[in-house]
Amino acid sequence: MIDAMCIGAHPDDVEIGMGATVAGMVRRSLSVVVVDLTDGEPTPHGSRETRMQEAAQAAEILGVQERRTLSQPNRYLMDCVDARKELAEVIREFRPRMLFVPYREDAHPDHVAAHAIATAARFYAKFTKTEMAHEPHYPARAYQYMAVHLRLLREPSFVVDVASDLPVKLDALRAYRSQFAENEANRDVIGMMEHLARTWGTLIRSEAGEPFFALEPVGIGAPEHLV
Repeated sequence: MIDAMCIGAHPDDVEIGMGATVAGMVRRSLSVVVVDLTDGEPTPHGSRETRMQEAAQAAEILGVQERRTLSQPNRYLMDCVDARKELAEVIREFRPRMLFVPYREDAHPDHVAAHAIATAARFYAKFTKTEMAHEPHYPARAYQYMAVHLRLLREPSFVVDVASDLPVKLDALRAYRSQFAENEANRDVIGMMEHLARTWGTLIRSEAGEPFFALEPVGIGAPEHLV
């Protein structure tokens, strides 16, 4: 059993949306696995080999236990039974306590599909009479992170204080040179992500934050445990 599984449509989605939170979990000795539903190719800049090398480097920077790339098609990602089952088997294999999935709204159809696949796979993973590998498992908690192409302002369920871990997130994003440094259209993205983290941080009186959106009400043991 692991502590957290973070699911993205493409390599770099998890880093963009919650890279600092991932780094913080690892720093606190939690076990984290990243799952990319596609390899992110083709893209205007890069190749599959390049993207896999960049994703592996980013995962090493974050310190995650493992990064897994599934077989779904970039640009044509669809919520279908095969995609649900492929991801559900990985959930059953690692047995995460927490599941982090893409936000449900976005201009990128792959991100919308990834949300649907991930939430359905969470349910599929608990099936008993099935040919899927591994024992049934249902992650107790599921949260959405934002890595969206739309300019959205939504009220989060909570904001994680990532002041200590934002530099690690930015370093992980810099690993994707083909997508940012070498892509003129996206050269400002990393700076935008830092600015956005600073903005979310002001809402919780911190230097940086990352927002999350719970699928279900979040219970706390006591109000004094909040930041």
